[in-house]
Amino acid sequence: MPANLDALQKKLYGLIISRIDGEMVRMEEYRKGLFDLVHKGIGGFIIFGGEMDEIRKLVHELQSSADLSLFICSDIERGVQQQIGGTTAFPCQMATAAAIDPVKPGHVELLQKAIRSVMAEAKHVGINMPLIPVMDVNSDPDNPIICTRAFSDNPGTTAWFGTEYIKAVEDEGLISCAKHFPGHGDTDVDSHISLPVINKPISELMKCDIMPFKKSIEAGTGSIMVGHLTVSALDTKPASLSEKVITGLLRKELGFEGLILTDALNMNALKDFGNVPACCLSAGADIILHPANADYTVRELLSAVRSGEVGQDKIEAAFSRVIKAKSRLSKDLAGVADFTEGEALSRLMTEMSITLVRNNGVTLPLADSSVHAIFAGETRFHSFSPLKESFYSTNVSETADISGDVAIFAVFTSVSAWKGSSGISMEEKEKIKRLIQKAKTSVIVSFGSPYVLRYFTEADMLIAAYEPGINAQYAVIKCLSGTAAFSGRLPVTLPETG
Repeated sequence: MPANLDALQKKLYGLIISRIDGEMVRMEEYRKGLFDLVHKGIGGFIIFGGEMDEIRKLVHELQSSADLSLFICSDIERGVQQQIGGTTAFPCQMATAAAIDPVKPGHVELLQKAIRSVMAEAKHVGINMPLIPVMDVNSDPDNPIICTRAFSDNPGTTAWFGTEYIKAVEDEGLISCAKHFPGHGDTDVDSHISLPVINKPISELMKCDIMPFKKSIEAGTGSIMVGHLTVSALDTKPASLSEKVITGLLRKELGFEGLILTDALNMNALKDFGNVPACCLSAGADIILHPANADYTVRELLSAVRSGEVGQDKIEAAFSRVIKAKSRLSKDLAGVADFTEGEALSRLMTEMSITLVRNNGVTLPLADSSVHAIFAGETRFHSFSPLKESFYSTNVSETADISGDVAIFAVFTSVSAWKGSSGISMEEKEKIKRLIQKAKTSVIVSFGSPYVLRYFTEADMLIAAYEPGINAQYAVIKCLSGTAAFSGRLPVTLPETG
């Protein structure tokens, strides 16, 4: 048993990033719990929800109470508004790849400007460790948890966009995070729900899934997140518990010297394993991300150190890397965000992303008087849709009177944890197919996963919009009304399904 238990305990807290639930920060007891963790030496926090001014004030107070700079993380792949209200929603990574053509004049500069705008908002609220970019290559069209979070199904495209993000984030003095090593793109299982297993040869893994992470390391990413998934060619254990994956492949073979984070430990993928935090540290991880309870996790880790399950050398090495990373972080992030510019950039890139996948003779602009907008997919996006202002609208129903008219099928999908799907149900697919037969002209717009379009090859026009949000809907209306051109490029290959 270590002689100085208090010092060890503080180090163990320092290897944990706990949760801030932004919707609870007004509750005195909840706030007290956060400050108690800071006084115990917690490594940092990951933010979910809340409003900009409240979160900004809280983060400043937490940082002021901490001996060392706290890691303040958040999943802001679609801009800070993905988590925090009062900020700007930006296009997802796949929409960004659709909008930006690296060989076109001004496109790279626009991308860099957009990333800097997101980082300015991150710094404004105190985020110093944005958990971006997603470096997964989305090889599986039915991937329920990556999908539009990925840039592409092409490793070269993924690597190019990801390294542009990494360089921009690091240049702002923040810590980027390439995720989810060794690649979460080739699975149809959400690791929030159960453990994905990927079976492919090591040669294919290195060429496709791992290549973007190798490029991330070369670009100077400050951290890499390891996913909860088993890659059989690497180890029978999940990657986040695997010494072969973390220490052998990521540290030794690929030469990564930065921080290694686990994916969130509140996910169900590892529910059948034992002392998961201890296994993660023993495998070579530096940071335990989002355990259900930080205090309980420290007790588990103390027990593992006492029993010899985790060597103290592992703790010391991890803590040393944490201290090194924090030494370049400021407690008070400078800079003021220009939210007006951010919104303009977001609208522009969204408009540039709208992709005409196929057009079999549909003439634009569409005539308003005989155009029906038929809503499908996730109903939460239907209520306030601007499509209702532009076209006669209804929900998917086989009684819809669309004979001889133009039918725009607006299919809304999203990617989110615990949902288990990024597409639509078989029943809804069949309803849309039958309605396509009734319409004189049929237009399918996928506001979300572009892979939805593969089911409707008989339609006259297929459009990928990548996002269910308001900006994407207005952008599609402009394209269909002839006031804007389709300029996006499809970043993935759509299998022929029909």
